[in-house]
Amino acid sequence: MQEKILIVEDEPSLRETLAYNLNRQGYLVEVAADGQAALAQVKNFNPDLIVLDIMLPLLDGFEVTRILRQEKSTPILILTARDDEIDRVIGLEMGADDYLTKPFGMREFLARVKALLRRVRLDRDEMETTQSEDKEILSSQDLSVDTTRHEVMFAGKVLRLKPKEYELLLFLVRNKGKVLSRDLILERVWGWDFSGGSRTVDVHVRWLREKIEVNPATPSRIVTVRGGGYRFDG
Repeated sequence: MQEKILIVEDEPSLRETLAYNLNRQGYLVEVAADGQAALAQVKNFNPDLIVLDIMLPLLDGFEVTRILRQEKSTPILILTARDDEIDRVIGLEMGADDYLTKPFGMREFLARVKALLRRVRLDRDEMETTQSEDKEILSSQDLSVDTTRHEVMFAGKVLRLKPKEYELLLFLVRNKGKVLSRDLILERVWGWDFSGGSRTVDVHVRWLREKIEVNPATPSRIVTVRGGGYRFDG
């Protein structure tokens, strides 16, 4: 089955160039020129990956990402014309999976696309494998992780976690009491070819703390180890 990619870019020449090169790689491609059109296309096209420019008419890329992340976990590769770390950080905090700063080379762009789609396939295969295995429930006080159903319960309620939040929590729980470096977490949860940097780990840890800590400002479950990384204490 052809993998589907949606390109959201308001610059016609770049939009056409990206679409042409992705088509040559065998992907099924559709395009949108503004944020509102992008949201409509996602519903109709149901892409496997979204390539999303930040500076867009009507709705910018940050707002599109925020809206999409309320319902979908589709990987998002953001494009930004400004070499400004704050854009990248905001994009990742909103839920983007990777970023590229313009101008960029086509080989690098295609490599990022392939890496993101490869992770989607691996996640899908892992989910299918997990579902075929015996049921495993990992518990720690009032927190439990059901690996068969990919469901997390906290204080008697089911938590709504993004896919990477779930994978991060599962990795932490399975390594309870161990100090895990950011680099190790990136490798095991995001994959060795992820280029987003350790800031991604910090962002996802903060999101998890907001959901499973009594007081996220002074966490007792996911503890920061100065110079080491993070440790799950339950």
